[in-house]
Amino acid sequence: MSVPKPLTVLIAADTYPPDVNGAAVFGYRLAKHMTARGHNVHIAAARSGPGPDTVEHRDEATIHRFRSFKAPTHEYYRLCLPPLVEPAMRRLVRELQPDVVHVQCHYMIGKAAILAAEAARVRLIATNHFMPENLDPFMPFPQWFKNIISKNSWRDMGQLMRKAAVVTTPTPLAAETMKAKGGFEHVLPLSNGIDVNYYSPQPGEAIPRREKPTVLFVGRLAVEKNVDVLIDAVAKTDPGLQIAAEIVGDGEQRDKLRDQVTDLGLQDRVTFRGHIDDAALRESYLAAEVFCQPGTAELQSLVSLEAMSAGKPVVLADALALPHLVAEGENGYLFTPYDSDHLAAQLNRIFHLSPGERVAMGAVSREKANQHAIDKTMASYEALYYGHDWVETGQFEDW
Repeated sequence: MSVPKPLTVLIAADTYPPDVNGAAVFGYRLAKHMTARGHNVHIAAARSGPGPDTVEHRDEATIHRFRSFKAPTHEYYRLCLPPLVEPAMRRLVRELQPDVVHVQCHYMIGKAAILAAEAARVRLIATNHFMPENLDPFMPFPQWFKNIISKNSWRDMGQLMRKAAVVTTPTPLAAETMKAKGGFEHVLPLSNGIDVNYYSPQPGEAIPRREKPTVLFVGRLAVEKNVDVLIDAVAKTDPGLQIAAEIVGDGEQRDKLRDQVTDLGLQDRVTFRGHIDDAALRESYLAAEVFCQPGTAELQSLVSLEAMSAGKPVVLADALALPHLVAEGENGYLFTPYDSDHLAAQLNRIFHLSPGERVAMGAVSREKANQHAIDKTMASYEALYYGHDWVETGQFEDW
């Protein structure tokens, strides 16, 4: 059996590290794994600061950074203006002559890559990590106007991404939403994938512990993550349990959340870790007893899967894709979004269990995380790159 030739892959990412979010993490992991599989991988992304277009050679890929401008209402998001980025993308595609272009969004860089791939007749794969409504907190407009913007964004997503040979998104719920709002006929639900073994405790490994029983949150401190609901809930939990919260991540809500902690007198029970490296993050997952994701805009929630890989019970908001990660009472509980009283009750419920019962729930979490093993995801994308299409049955057929 002949070995397929290595491909030149161009991944167009509207957000990429040092940005900290699920789409950026997926783009990095995708590049890293495809390079490890022997492919020639290039990333097209925005510069993280002012300056001209640049090229950087890194272990995971060659990174092509386009000139960008700071978004006025977001801490780190950068805007690539169409008159600049679209001709730059066309030049890049002509120079690289990629076998496949894989876009991660339909906005500025994604749109430029879609148009360039179409013009060059290059195979195009499109993945959507984003719901247009996620932009609402960053737009200083009345809600009726935001609704118009969202409707137009869904229309644009449909018009642009339908040019792709295959359109994917991380979960079945996201796929159905794209069909309903974007007019797609076929969207392949394909998990972002998670390196389960990395976060799982190793045989004989000493598991770190915190002084107080700890519920962990990991993610951007952004409005849609609803970290304030978690903080309020901690204040409402059974005082005898002395539940503490560890918050990993940073963002525009940090000062407001710190003030909330002070107002509630929780300085000794809520710890803000900020951005931490991968080793410290893994230690946080292992040290916590429970993981909580109160966000209401999660298309998959990689951090929840990472916590589940570490063998942790979860308490998640009953919103978007999060319910798919919970077997109620088996590996955790759901709570009503924005309802700190219900979240507090669910935290009380899980922390009143014995340590052995929580360990058993964590084992179920790890089993569910195994369904999202990253090697399966990367093998699927590689097959798509080589020219297979995934039909509704979940099988590949020749393109």
